[in-house]
Amino acid sequence: MPDVSVLDVRLYGTSIATLTHVQGDRTIFAFNQSYIEDTNRPTLSLSFKDQFGDLITDFRPVRRVVPPFFSNLLPEGPLRRYLAERAGVNAQREFFLLWMLGRDLPGALSVHPTDGEELPPGVDSTPGGAKRNNALRFSLAGVQLKFSAFRNSNKAGGLTIPAEGVGGSWIVKLPSQQFSGVPENEFSMMTLARQMGMDVPELQLLDLHAIDGLPEGIGELKGNALAVKRFDRSAEGPIHIEDFAQVFGVYPDDKYKKANYRMIGSVLGIETGDAGVAEYIRRLVFSTLIGNADMHLKNWSLIYPDKRMPALSPAYDLLSTIPYIADETAALNYSRTKKMNEVSKDELAHLAAKALLPEKLVLDTAAETVGRFKEVWAAEKANLPLTKKVIDAVEAHAATIPLYKEL
Repeated sequence: MPDVSVLDVRLYGTSIATLTHVQGDRTIFAFNQSYIEDTNRPTLSLSFKDQFGDLITDFRPVRRVVPPFFSNLLPEGPLRRYLAERAGVNAQREFFLLWMLGRDLPGALSVHPTDGEELPPGVDSTPGGAKRNNALRFSLAGVQLKFSAFRNSNKAGGLTIPAEGVGGSWIVKLPSQQFSGVPENEFSMMTLARQMGMDVPELQLLDLHAIDGLPEGIGELKGNALAVKRFDRSAEGPIHIEDFAQVFGVYPDDKYKKANYRMIGSVLGIETGDAGVAEYIRRLVFSTLIGNADMHLKNWSLIYPDKRMPALSPAYDLLSTIPYIADETAALNYSRTKKMNEVSKDELAHLAAKALLPEKLVLDTAAETVGRFKEVWAAEKANLPLTKKVIDAVEAHAATIPLYKEL
């Protein structure tokens, strides 16, 4: 294996940086001088800005993994193991996993080997090896089995997972082998959020038979899949995004640690103004009311519509977790508590004060959200593909939330 391998980091198709793998399984990240000197440079991440808004250019090497921003572009858990096996690389050696999956990353980023070699050193290039068509060379961050897909022009309403895994403007989230009805749950909660006025991408429930190109080796699946339109793709090209694990420079394993909802609110207050804060509070209150205990750092993202200034991205991964795991503990601390059944007007006022957010905006938005939830839930719960178990769990949970009773 050569002592040095280099990956070219491209933003909107333009080279801006390199990732260099050197002896000792270390990776060094460096911005290109042209990017550093460009005063109108597109934003890669808030994590690369110092307290004065200037670009940070001095980085320490990391071993075995890649720097946090890039580590968060890669899948986790079962999805990582599955794709790493298909690609023929060690799932824990992130530089080479990024080499294989870097053509279709979240946002407007792509990663390419500078020497033009399609495969990393030591990866089998024979027929049937990692160069086979179904290597699925894309990366969708997260744990759940999901794939990038195109709209199928030959099958009304269907989708096709491309053989080489590159491209696609939809994300297909497959049914869980552990819990039943997860796609239906997420479809319903995302639909409710949209009806309440939140920014939610286009989505649909699909029978698995309506999806062409499902790869082998994912196990026996039953039920529906959830298809979500990618908000980081447009007719004009990719739109850059980053999640809050990237914003805070936190590795994926620490997505439940190292930060809290108050800190997310603080960033949004500085970077997006009142509109972003209000949308954030809507989603935070809604997630609390439905019992979504999995809104960790990677489930909140920024989007860069003009390539430079961030906005809160459309919502994703909104579902009620309490029908499957009865736990009142949220993924992150709000301000003083992590318990959903302790979220009150006072807790939100404390969050607002510590995050330097307008208290009136926070509390008025929370009150509006609770009112809309009660109205929309009562009108639509029977029209959504929710089981009685999920409906009962959400209603029993919501009744325990102080905000629900106070507002």
